[in-house]
Amino acid sequence: MRYLFPLLLLLSMLTVLLPGCEPKEEIITTDPSAKLEFSTDTVTFDTVFVQTGTVTKRLWVFNRNKRAVRVEEIRLAAQQGTTYQVTIGGDAGPTARNVEIRGNDSLLVLVKATVQPGTDKPFLVEDQLLFRTNKNDQQVRLIAYGQNAYFHNAEVLPCNAVWRNDKPHVIYNSVLVDSTCTLTIEEGARIYSHAGSAIIVKGTLRVNPALAPTNEVKPDDKRIVRFAGDRLEKFYNDIPGQWSGIQFIASTRNIRTNVLRYCEIKNASFGVLVYNPNDSRPRPKVTVENCVIQNISGQGLTFASGGQSFAGGGVLSFSGDVDVSNTMLTNCGEYAVAGFQGGAYNLQHCTVANYTPQFVRRETASLTFSNALPVDAPTYRVAPSVTMHNSIVWGSIEDELLFVDGNAYAGSVNISNSLLRTKGYNKTGSATTLGLQGNNNLINVDPKFKRTPLNAFDGKFDYRLDTLSAASNKGGAIGLPVLNRDLRNVLRNLATPDLGAYERLNP
Repeated sequence: MRYLFPLLLLLSMLTVLLPGCEPKEEIITTDPSAKLEFSTDTVTFDTVFVQTGTVTKRLWVFNRNKRAVRVEEIRLAAQQGTTYQVTIGGDAGPTARNVEIRGNDSLLVLVKATVQPGTDKPFLVEDQLLFRTNKNDQQVRLIAYGQNAYFHNAEVLPCNAVWRNDKPHVIYNSVLVDSTCTLTIEEGARIYSHAGSAIIVKGTLRVNPALAPTNEVKPDDKRIVRFAGDRLEKFYNDIPGQWSGIQFIASTRNIRTNVLRYCEIKNASFGVLVYNPNDSRPRPKVTVENCVIQNISGQGLTFASGGQSFAGGGVLSFSGDVDVSNTMLTNCGEYAVAGFQGGAYNLQHCTVANYTPQFVRRETASLTFSNALPVDAPTYRVAPSVTMHNSIVWGSIEDELLFVDGNAYAGSVNISNSLLRTKGYNKTGSATTLGLQGNNNLINVDPKFKRTPLNAFDGKFDYRLDTLSAASNKGGAIGLPVLNRDLRNVLRNLATPDLGAYERLNP
């Protein structure tokens, strides 16, 4: 053992004196059979608005050979005026030459599309990404579906503007309907807003005001006006918070009723925001009829004008007057309907099915009302007036209904013939029940929707009532007439209508 240490010392010294070992240069094969493989043979982009870029997609180029290959040239087939932009191995440009790919290694190519103007209808724009290796020519197809649109960029709209339905409308940096003006949106119009953009209304907005359907309006009906974000890739179909919604701002001249009829509002920070934090009179008034509001989240947005931060909501009102009827609200990460610091709220035949699969945990009640703004130490309080009939308020948490400081305005709350999920207001005789145990309300009874995130895992949800639903035939008229038709324009049983936005059809 006494010789072991000197021996190890000698070996370490010899190692230091040996010349450095340089890695051998990898042999590059010139065999024509050494072809490339690709993660896909076609890179496809969904419908892209002209002059608007898409998301970036990845194309992996594989060398399955043991030896390295030298790709003599990688280029776009259309060198000039091409729709596509590529980044090859980190270098942007339409062409790359003598690109080496080590044996059993890969190369990343990033592809993006910007479609130039063409026909008014959707049109196909195709190119090829060409690869030449050892005299072999290979290609990957690039396909994008383009569409022209009306573009509105930081625009104060002309008074009495009418948005037609012949082409989509794309909003950048928001648009404003001024205090003396009206914007009318025709039936079937499609409105797409870029990230952070909104429709800001100081005047009057009328959506589908002339639509008077004579038959059933199904979810895919072409007459529905659709509001969404401008990312049309499939991945973004149900992602909340992509744009900032329809915002009604207080104005001394805003005395006319804003109407949203037969529309879908989705993937926004707000569906409908009524912003009147100083309780200015006359209050902004909004009527929402036969609409679907879904996939909404604000994630703590900040209003610079008020210096305050608020969460998002399907219908969120600060001292506004809001009538909502025959409307469904779902997947709202903070609130489905919320009213703060006064205002009048009238909900008839609404379905709040606020399952929120897009969110880890929702802690706020779907329906929340308060006599103050949701800020620290509010100094100004105005009692809200809340009327709700023949509706369903259900969701993924135990308390889907909250009246902040509710005892102070219990006399202004009238809820009847409704199905409610509530833990805080389910005790008869409690000072905070607000009469919910009476007036033919159903408390904590599962409405049994047809397909929810609890029993449908394909994302195809259906919030109509199942045949065994306790909400069937439980509606009635207490002070207000029953609405003749439901969200889909189906005739109701006026004597004993179903609760919620949908009347169950007889088999």
